[in-house]
Amino acid sequence: MDEKIESREISEVKKGGMNAKVFIIGLPIFIIQLVAVYFILGNIMLSRFKAHTDAENAASELKAGAHGKGEKSTGVSNFFFTVDDVIINPAGTNGQRLMLVSVGFGVATEEAKKKLSEREVLVKDIVISTLSCKKLEELNQVGYKETLKIQLSNSISAAMPDAEVNSVVFSKYIIQ
Repeated sequence: MDEKIESREISEVKKGGMNAKVFIIGLPIFIIQLVAVYFILGNIMLSRFKAHTDAENAASELKAGAHGKGEKSTGVSNFFFTVDDVIINPAGTNGQRLMLVSVGFGVATEEAKKKLSEREVLVKDIVISTLSCKKLEELNQVGYKETLKIQLSNSISAAMPDAEVNSVVFSKYIIQ
């Protein structure tokens, strides 16, 4: 008779639905996992948002600085000097990842374009040096391209003040 009572109790527990232990232990674990995922994703998204905002701020500061100092900034680029198909190893990739980039430097005069073409090796070195020190995560960010354009323009202007670079454009920007 005792066996019938035990089997009846076991069948009632099985038919009765959810086990109380599963509910008591499982629910808090599920809530802890939700909170952990929320904070992890929140931090990742926040860092990406900050990087994008920093790039926009740098671009606006450069534009404001060029106009505020009374420098000649026509913004018109009638001539473009191009550096085609430069292959770069981004920082931290140990040569496992490559970047192919073609860059155009907009200048206002034919004379400035000629000065850049005379120093093409220096211009290529500046492009390679600037881009190869950047990490892959930075280079993949859409807003970071504007920061790269500003950095390239500043580097060329510092190395060749007589070149007067008005704009920088990427005709190829491939990361593999």
